[in-house]
Amino acid sequence: MTDKLPMEEYQAACLTPVGWVAIAATELAVTRVRILENRPRLIRNGENALANQACEALAGWLKGGDWPRFVALEPEGTVFQRRVWQALLDILPGQTRTYGALARELGSSPRAIGGACRSNPIPLLIPCHRVVAANGHGGFAGHTSGRWMDIKRWLLEHE
Repeated sequence: MTDKLPMEEYQAACLTPVGWVAIAATELAVTRVRILENRPRLIRNGENALANQACEALAGWLKGGDWPRFVALEPEGTVFQRRVWQALLDILPGQTRTYGALARELGSSPRAIGGACRSNPIPLLIPCHRVVAANGHGGFAGHTSGRWMDIKRWLLEHE
């Protein structure tokens, strides 16, 4: 989720209020979303309809439009991570859930939930930003301060 992955390639990218949003997708499913400070390198620019659709929908939402709902998400992760990410999809825009509440729901620990959120390969569409600490915002993308927390706060206020 961090912007320290300059060699990754994406099929679509759009400039949004939180930075460049880059999308990687197969023809059938979105596989990665990254929030970057700089415009990423694109491969097959404009050739992947799903990546383009996802990018347009995210940009629209981040500029005040409707929340994008994509059925076609294919995150790569462990069985546990996928369980957590599926639970995140049930948190509606404008709502939050604590790490502890998700941990109880999934029979896990808050730290494990935080680790799965940190590993989320499709942030924004799998809304890990909606998971917060019992006494504050918690973290975002493995950070508890700085640019990433500014983005999380912005996303929560935006919703």
